[in-house]
Amino acid sequence: MEVTEALNFDHGDRKDIYEYIESHGIVREDDLRRSLNFEPGALGAHLTILRRDGYVRKMGDKLEVAYQRDDAETHEADDGTEYTIRMAQEVDLDSLVDAIREVAQEGTYIEAETVADVVDHEEVIIRHNDVRSRMFFVATVGDELVGWVHLDLPETAKLSHTAVLTVGVRSEHRGSGIGSALLERGIRWAREHEFEKLYNSVPATNEEAIDFLEAHDWETEAVREDHYKIDGEYVDEVMMAVELR
Repeated sequence: MEVTEALNFDHGDRKDIYEYIESHGIVREDDLRRSLNFEPGALGAHLTILRRDGYVRKMGDKLEVAYQRDDAETHEADDGTEYTIRMAQEVDLDSLVDAIREVAQEGTYIEAETVADVVDHEEVIIRHNDVRSRMFFVATVGDELVGWVHLDLPETAKLSHTAVLTVGVRSEHRGSGIGSALLERGIRWAREHEFEKLYNSVPATNEEAIDFLEAHDWETEAVREDHYKIDGEYVDEVMMAVELR
């Protein structure tokens, strides 16, 4: 199932089951049954239909949403380091939050800090429900998660052609092309799924991020004066965007 796919359930119980799994990431079947108070036979019948329709998949005694898995891509950084970009998985949760927080703690990427807070609170990486969906790709060097690109996808019809993108790389891996590859992967995914415009907002003091986005054809659409207060100082918000059409 694609993260952009319309959700359509012909039975309320199946909708409840999907929403429980979607909000928990990976769940044990017996925990799901107890939490929703299903008889084993009834739950089994609903799960059979949800699996047939491509909404959930079973892994042993555990269940997860059956998101379409994009192929991993192997790259070589400018310094010769080999790295992989792939769709994030639930096992990446702690490493992903750590990486986002590391970048956000530099004090110049407020959007990323908000993303880290939400993911850490929900304890789920990929989301797809009737309110909002999100997609993550991560970059790894060996077993280390070194960067991410995140797309926040509104379900509101009037905004469904747009998405908010954040991207970041741990400081020791910057300047090697990993950030550019992550940004390109996020843009390519958005274009393939018929999004028309991406947004990103950064404090005006984050000149490195602004220069990076401008180098990839992003433009400043607006500036909100004194929108942030960082270390006791008021800082403008630079609202940037890129057209995908």
